[in-house]
Amino acid sequence: MFRNKLPNILNAINNLLLPRVCFGCNARLNGGEQHLCTVCRHQLPLTDYNFNDENRVDRIFYGRINIKKANSFLFFTDQGIVKNLIHNLKYRNQEQIGAFLGDWFGQQISENNHLEKVDFVIPVPLHKKKLKKRGYNQTALFAKRMAFHLNSTYLENVLIKTANTKTQTKRSRLARWYDNRSLYEVTDEKILKNKRILLVDDVITTGATMEICARPLKKIEGTVVYIATMAVVE
Repeated sequence: MFRNKLPNILNAINNLLLPRVCFGCNARLNGGEQHLCTVCRHQLPLTDYNFNDENRVDRIFYGRINIKKANSFLFFTDQGIVKNLIHNLKYRNQEQIGAFLGDWFGQQISENNHLEKVDFVIPVPLHKKKLKKRGYNQTALFAKRMAFHLNSTYLENVLIKTANTKTQTKRSRLARWYDNRSLYEVTDEKILKNKRILLVDDVITTGATMEICARPLKKIEGTVVYIATMAVVE
């Protein structure tokens, strides 16, 4: 009897000494809450976009590259819950946030059934030096969980970043494009031929990074590219 209760006792002690906190507001989480408190969860700015109707994420790419459809799960602002979530995910080793958002968004898409069957879900890659420094690609778990819910195959290392660049968040779209023209390359074109691909990233700002990532994919015969991100900047 005691052995059965031991894990619960240890968890209770651990939570007392190192209490779990909400990644949105830093408040202590109650029993049953995961990653976000109930208040922050209900205040998340969901876009309610889908892969059927036109939305503002689609319009980012009009006249730039032939994307089949684009979508984002949340609205990103300079302050607020989403910024705190992404910051914890990228810079505070909280990789599980990616899985949390991927499960939520992936399930939402699969239930609404607005996305055509995709063959591969591919995360926007990090350069190997940045990957070694951070220890993980912040988009990887998000993409893996999306692939699970969409009954697709998660595929990494087929799209690689060939140079290490500085942060892109405050650069103009044109400046980003010039700096990134040959940054992304496909390592195996045969596996992607005539396939439907969902390209996944964390946040869309100007769309430049996604545009440049998608270009080598679009050069492959018969590929159809969709885009999905955790958030889009309002």
